[in-house]
Amino acid sequence: LLSGSYRSENEVNPSDDLDFRHHNYKEMRQECPNITRIYNIGKSSQGLKMYAMEISDNPGEHESGEPEFRYTAGLHGNEALGRELLLLLMQFLCKEYNDENPRVRRLVDGVRIHLVPSLNPDAYELAYEMMGNWALGHWTEEGYDIFQNFPDLNSILWGAEDRGWVPRIVPNHHIPLPENFLNGSVSLFPVTKAIISWMQRNPFVLGANLQGGEKLVVYPFDMQRPPISTPDDAMFRWLAMSYAHSHLTMTETQRGSCHGDDVTAGQGIINRASWKPVVGMNDFSYLHTNCFELSIFLGCDKFPHESELPLEWENNRESLLSFIEQVNRGIKGVVRDVEGNPLPNATVTVEGIRHDILTSERPTLVAVGGDYWRLLNPGEYRVSAKADGYTPQTRLCLVGYDSGATPCSFTLAKSNWDRIKQIMALNGKRAGRPRLPPESQGTNAGPGSGR
Repeated sequence: LLSGSYRSENEVNPSDDLDFRHHNYKEMRQECPNITRIYNIGKSSQGLKMYAMEISDNPGEHESGEPEFRYTAGLHGNEALGRELLLLLMQFLCKEYNDENPRVRRLVDGVRIHLVPSLNPDAYELAYEMMGNWALGHWTEEGYDIFQNFPDLNSILWGAEDRGWVPRIVPNHHIPLPENFLNGSVSLFPVTKAIISWMQRNPFVLGANLQGGEKLVVYPFDMQRPPISTPDDAMFRWLAMSYAHSHLTMTETQRGSCHGDDVTAGQGIINRASWKPVVGMNDFSYLHTNCFELSIFLGCDKFPHESELPLEWENNRESLLSFIEQVNRGIKGVVRDVEGNPLPNATVTVEGIRHDILTSERPTLVAVGGDYWRLLNPGEYRVSAKADGYTPQTRLCLVGYDSGATPCSFTLAKSNWDRIKQIMALNGKRAGRPRLPPESQGTNAGPGSGR
């Protein structure tokens, strides 16, 4: 999956100066202050903060043209391996950046990386006290499985597709939260609300949540309904393979799982809907935001002994890095008007893939919004950009096999029809379908008619 140059740049001892032990929740601390920032995305029901570490050459700011990536772990408090791997990844990136590892420098300088080791801190503290009871700490104190506490947007999309409402009435992307969640008639756990708000605040492009209990990568759709594949199925399969095939043992998995289930036949990846369908976080991320999210199951031992962490780090290190690098796969650009002003919330459509994305919304000190990233496999694509009040533009964008996203920006002109509607509204007339001039009504004038 990776070129020889990438591998040679990363010839480091996997245990160099890394701290292999189980970390208590309160021991997370900031390292490498020049490239890191610790921030809080919310609180648990018991008031424990959900800390995220951002690793970037300009921490604290979204930079125009720089994609944002996330790893999360600890959705289930008793699945501690993902938590420890992210803490080790923090150490590794800091150390290798300071040692001028060119691969790590390229990652940190070119991607804004967010790492959240513990999304369920209450449950982790409980599991930590019991040192890995198989079930204790899996759920929140209120009995929720956080992964399954996200709104079901799949049924909204599929129901609208059955009625022919997509995309004219219901979009195929950024589907709003259902009314029963907005008005509180269906409850969202506080941690879930915090995660959703975090997703909405940051223009994430790619992410993965680390879990335990199996050893494989699962990709959306997670809910079952023929067809079970997303419009981006080929892309999701590639993303899943980029992790599984870089892992030292994941593709050795044979049919069967930790619980005797029929899982996979040596590829180390599976579509969740064809395995264990569930309403979950991954589908929500895909249908409510721009972010492609997968679940990475790290093995049957959910709470390995500290002595096993060096081997687990060695097994997963290359996969963790390789997966982050996939955030630069596809196209990127900025949608602007003719005066050069960026257009936030513009829609970017790829012909033949029924899933659109939006340009970024929030301006920052070093970015003004209007930028986008669209994950795509190598190929030639007709890509369109449109925004309210502007004439859409279509371009042919070529995605190659080289690393780095292909630039594909758009400049949109003001729509004449939008101006016509404004004039008609001022005159008290309804803006409807333009009428043909009187001399052409009742004729069959058209190309080749001589008119």
